Amino acid sequence: MTKKRVIVSVTNDLYTDQRVDKVCTYLHDQGFDVLLVGRLLPGSKPINDRPYRTHRMRLLFKKGALFYAFFNLRLFFFLLFRRSDILLSNDLDTLLANFIASRIKRKARLVYDSHELFTEVPELTSRPKVRKVWLRIEKWIFPKLKYVYTVNQSIAEIYQNRYNKDVGVIRNVSRLWKPKTIEPKEELKIPVNKKMIILQGAGINIDRGGEEAVEAMQYIENAVLFIVGSGDVIGQLKQTVRELSLKEKVFFVDRVPYDNMMNYTYHADIGLTLDKDTNPNYKYSLPNKVFDYIHTETPVISSNIIEIKRIIQKYNMGKIIDDHNPKHLASTISEVLVNDELLEELKKNCKIASQHENWEKEKKKLKQYFP
Repeated sequence: MTKKRVIVSVTNDLYTDQRVDKVCTYLHDQGFDVLLVGRLLPGSKPINDRPYRTHRMRLLFKKGALFYAFFNLRLFFFLLFRRSDILLSNDLDTLLANFIASRIKRKARLVYDSHELFTEVPELTSRPKVRKVWLRIEKWIFPKLKYVYTVNQSIAEIYQNRYNKDVGVIRNVSRLWKPKTIEPKEELKIPVNKKMIILQGAGINIDRGGEEAVEAMQYIENAVLFIVGSGDVIGQLKQTVRELSLKEKVFFVDRVPYDNMMNYTYHADIGLTLDKDTNPNYKYSLPNKVFDYIHTETPVISSNIIEIKRIIQKYNMGKIIDDHNPKHLASTISEVLVNDELLEELKKNCKIASQHENWEKEKKKLKQYFP
């Protein structure tokens, strides 16, 4: 019997996209023939450890309107001339090619996974003409979609109200963490006599609290901050560290494979997620770093974001800050770090939360979209 083929498409780096990898692995384990399609970037690392097939397209343009136009054109012809029973489009920037291809092929089921409120990201809200183009694409296609899910209830409700469509929720929760090895602090160059704070992620960008986290370290004693990952403000954060003479308190680790990153997170006493309520995309976000922290028993200190607050209060595994003032942030962090009894309680509650908030449970919801 021929396996059903699913072609999954995404514009970002296939190597580091954990949500897409988790979905593809689930589909492979369910007996589908999975092909993940993305783009080849200059710094893309080889992918040799996936159970499913991957294909990366070389493109002349790396960003901007020409990139998105040529990516969707290349993707459309790729999808058109390959057998597929299901097309899985990840985010609005792959939806146009998938939608047109599905209309021509007819028998191919189109499933849409919206990772965020794409048209509300700061990169688009600050460029209204570009945002208008994406909104037109979304308004044209979204009402015609039959199978749609997104990353949390808040975003699902926004789409439901905007387009009068049923939208499912499959959150980007972490797999149960089963480390192959735990590297000691010494090997990771983490000071062994200090408490550790971590801010991790591939999107350490403006309005995500990195600036305040660095500035807060002026007021925190006997602790270090590790910023692990990449983003638009990393250069600015390094400059701030130099200006404030914080080189002994703030350390940077470039983006590393997931298991390596989780080793840093495992050693941390506190994990930060500090998105600001400056745009709808951040206001309704539920970053996967929250679940990474939970799975390494790392208590969370978060800004007052709806979805994150809901998780923290449900399990009592962290603290919510009232504002982003660096002194207030430092005070909240210090309140936890100096109280070993509180820290231990929050860690235990993280462990309890991890037994409920994990991909092994969440992925079961995918069955309704991929029969």
